[in-house]
Amino acid sequence: MGRPLDILELLTLPATEAAPFLLGALVRHESPQGPVVVRLTEVEAYLGPADSPDPDPGSHSYRGRTNRNAVMFGPPGHLYVYFTYGMHFCANLVCRPEGTSSGCLMRAGEVVEGLELARLRRPTAKRDYELAQGPARLAKAMGLRREHNGIPALGGEVTVTLPAAPARQVMTGPRVGISGPGGTTHYPWRFWIDGDPTVSKFKPGVARAPRRRA
Repeated sequence: MGRPLDILELLTLPATEAAPFLLGALVRHESPQGPVVVRLTEVEAYLGPADSPDPDPGSHSYRGRTNRNAVMFGPPGHLYVYFTYGMHFCANLVCRPEGTSSGCLMRAGEVVEGLELARLRRPTAKRDYELAQGPARLAKAMGLRREHNGIPALGGEVTVTLPAAPARQVMTGPRVGISGPGGTTHYPWRFWIDGDPTVSKFKPGVARAPRRRA
């Protein structure tokens, strides 16, 4: 399949089909503090029940629509931003027509504009390639937070621009940090540009012990 003509056409596809073509895309966030632009080097696909032959247990829409995941159910071309581990935000690009949940997690990228602002937001980064090396780092470097959940990502405060040509040396493998079947080789839905230093370090999922009830 050739690359879709524009970003909206791309984001009407299932996330597993759209994700490889997002590599190399520029994501621009115009904040009151100034712009930050990230070139995507790593993304992960998450499918809803309508698109996955088997339920995707790694997806937030695995058990259906809730107040938290409602944005994942469309329309396409919006941001789904969620809070995780009680401390971090992560940002996804919503795919598929309204009513069908699917999304691409922006896992990592290179800050190509707004370096000073990204460094200010990520003071613990020792090197510039670490500024957006991971989904929480990317969201923080770009200044994406809860209030950006549901906003359009195709123009305005956030704009996604596809590269002139599809990325080369694209690799695929299991998703990062997901325990159980959602992170196995049965779900090789992480895509990254091979050899790029900004790609996050792979960490297999670790099964967690069940919490004890009081």
